[in-house]
Amino acid sequence: MRHFLSTQDWSRDELDALLAQAAAFKRTPAGTQLAGKSIALLFFNPSMRTRTSFELGAFQLGGHAIVLQPGKDAWPIEFELGAVMDGEAEEHVAEVARVLSRYVDLIGVRAFPKFRDWSVDREDRVIQAFARHARVPVINMETITHPMQELAHILALQQHFGTSDLRGRKYVLTWTYHPRPLNTAVANSALQIATRYGMDVTLLCPTPEYLLDARYMEHARRNVAAHGGSLSISHDPQAAYRGAHVVYAKSWGALAYFGRWEQEQPIRDAHRHFIVDEAKMALTDHGVFSHCLPLRRNVKATDAVMDAASCIAIDEAENRLHVQKAVMASLAAQPRGAA
Repeated sequence: MRHFLSTQDWSRDELDALLAQAAAFKRTPAGTQLAGKSIALLFFNPSMRTRTSFELGAFQLGGHAIVLQPGKDAWPIEFELGAVMDGEAEEHVAEVARVLSRYVDLIGVRAFPKFRDWSVDREDRVIQAFARHARVPVINMETITHPMQELAHILALQQHFGTSDLRGRKYVLTWTYHPRPLNTAVANSALQIATRYGMDVTLLCPTPEYLLDARYMEHARRNVAAHGGSLSISHDPQAAYRGAHVVYAKSWGALAYFGRWEQEQPIRDAHRHFIVDEAKMALTDHGVFSHCLPLRRNVKATDAVMDAASCIAIDEAENRLHVQKAVMASLAAQPRGAA
């Protein structure tokens, strides 16, 4: 039985097959791949696009989605092995995952880091615990990576450029200002998938403190070695944007300052000029702009950039529906594990 926790766990051929199926679902939305099947969607954090697209996707394929918010409309859950459960949590993930496995065919989990200690957050304990105890496939709906956004992003680029071959494209993954530190998930994922598809990737960030976790930097280097393209790091927006074909923006917190916001804030405030604006986009080679959404206009990107014909963020958001249907259909086709 396979889970869908990271695209790095799936081969390029397998990812290509998922993208091809997603493109087919985009042309013909309805299907029967989930007829008689169900998925439990556990949201430990808020959602708009993810919840809507997963619920609707299951419906369009004949399945049923059940949304749960542990700690709100479901019991709080404990994840530590050996924990003495005399606090807020009412039940352990060992029981939750196995019981849900008796009810549903798939489990989706959305659980962000706590932003206190990256050495703990990087273990991704919530979804890893579900994957360990569940007897049905588990899907990452965003934790410290966002594999669904990766597929939606690549599909949007392939359809914009009119080719599945993205090699030779200059791709800029740029940090942008935000008034608070955010999850590194989309940045981690963008770095992984852009290098997986052979593009010439530049990671643009204010200072070396904003480099991504060593695990994802290493994934990117291995992807370059396996699939071509290149990886470079820049702290100079003018140089990074020049000649780019793709600009992908995201804000993320500096890992060295997790849990110490008052120390990171002055660095962050000093780099508001990393906003994606018309002047920077003019340096590109007719480049397209995208973002995972939600996006704070005139903080991360200007109105003019968001409203330009070269912005494909809405296409990418739509593609979440199609790629998630492809993943659900693929996983649901596996033989069911023993509960």
